[in-house]
Amino acid sequence: MLALWKKEIMSFFGSMTGYLVAGVFLVATSLFLWFIPGNMNIPMGGYATLEPLFWIAPWIYLFLVPATTMRLFAEEKRNRTIELLLTHPVSEWHIVLSKYFAGLTLVVLSLVPTLVFYYSVNQLASPAGNLDHGAIWGSYLGLVLLAAIYVAIGVFTSSLGKNQIIAFVLAVVLCYFFYDGFAAAASLPGLKGAGSLLAYLGIAEHYDSISRGVLDSRDLLYFISVSVIFLWLTRTVLNRR
Repeated sequence: MLALWKKEIMSFFGSMTGYLVAGVFLVATSLFLWFIPGNMNIPMGGYATLEPLFWIAPWIYLFLVPATTMRLFAEEKRNRTIELLLTHPVSEWHIVLSKYFAGLTLVVLSLVPTLVFYYSVNQLASPAGNLDHGAIWGSYLGLVLLAAIYVAIGVFTSSLGKNQIIAFVLAVVLCYFFYDGFAAAASLPGLKGAGSLLAYLGIAEHYDSISRGVLDSRDLLYFISVSVIFLWLTRTVLNRR
């Protein structure tokens, strides 16, 4: 499994994929937080906070993560190397997890440069360092957990066929549905008690909770459970071959 993980990481950084993911994420967040006028612009807001980063990042990852994961299995099927991969002396679970953790590693690495924003905001605070550090680190953890679900969804859609574009579109739709779709459905009139249940099934409910610096075991269980469900579905698809 470790060898397969290394192979995927080398594949990411042996091409432009890994650098593009980190570069696009850093450039996009930099533009919104520091240059483009608006509510998310930190200097214009006059308040030292990283909340805009943790608001915009899930929407950027909504497209960036599927673009990263769409090739993981679809390319293997298109090149007809999936049969060779499945004949290796490793289980389907090892194959799925190696690709999953490779994708998640790349997403986590794309977050590392944003620590520059953390340092900058920390220095801009009055006095310097006057930030809610617990909430910030909680938000980073929430973003990693959110990315864990996005990557699991992307790996699943990539396993469904050979076409990377279809895998990308399906992943974007599913990621959006889990992030904001349940919350949107919960706001519909006439749902009464079902509305709170629908909201609880969405990522946003748990992501917002962790972003406030509250580390609840129910939120952790949610992120782990949804990720495992999609990884199990991926393994089921591979097993049918």
